[in-house]
Amino acid sequence: SSACRASKVAGVSQFASFDGARIAYREMGSGRALLLLHGFLSDTQQNWMDTGIARTLAEAGFRVIAPDLRGHGQSAAPEDAASYPPDALAMDQLALIRHLGLSDFDLVGYSLGARTAMRMLAHGARPRRVVLGGMGESGITAVAARREFFRNAIEKGEAAANPLAGKFIRARMADRGLKAQALLHVLDQQVDTPPAVLSTIRTPMLIVSGRDDADNGSAEELAVLLPLAKAQRISGNHLSAVGPELSAAITAFLTA
Repeated sequence: SSACRASKVAGVSQFASFDGARIAYREMGSGRALLLLHGFLSDTQQNWMDTGIARTLAEAGFRVIAPDLRGHGQSAAPEDAASYPPDALAMDQLALIRHLGLSDFDLVGYSLGARTAMRMLAHGARPRRVVLGGMGESGITAVAARREFFRNAIEKGEAAANPLAGKFIRARMADRGLKAQALLHVLDQQVDTPPAVLSTIRTPMLIVSGRDDADNGSAEELAVLLPLAKAQRISGNHLSAVGPELSAAITAFLTA
């Protein structure tokens, strides 16, 4: 439609989500639909484009659809709490799937994107296959600890166990023009997915994390809680694992 074309700027499209908030997304390649969800304090450009992951997946035969999560990138970042009801980010992605008319797709999320993907599954989304990156059991079943870690860093510029992390987070926010209040609401909209719910999700799943990444708990323990999941380790920590090995692991799992 002309309205749809009018909202495309430099390869970035936008749509009105469940509450009217404008969510930006990019597409690359053609073939099987693949939704890519980036991490906290990041965006599609940094997580998937700059790393070459989106291009690798497009070249592997996928229609890559990569949104900027609410509060991030070129998507709306309202600063009022009412714009972030529980599971707002998951509801945005479910709205995007409806907007694009996707009935058969794969789903990949990293960190916050992985947590968001799991909430989509809890709400009934049924992709063919799912890859969760940088995620472990506590990051899914008990989100409060991670929320407090980031809250302290954003509000006070400190992370109790790791002063450098607090400085890094504040610097990253400044570098990417992220709004503190919007990010705090993003943290607050997160919802735990208890083991009883995980046990009902019969979607083939790869849980992939860097060997030095325990930020969100254990990938292996998360895989045990999911009926059709397997865990894989690649080199790196929570940040440095986002690269060619992650790209190769995602591609191999989705094309097997």
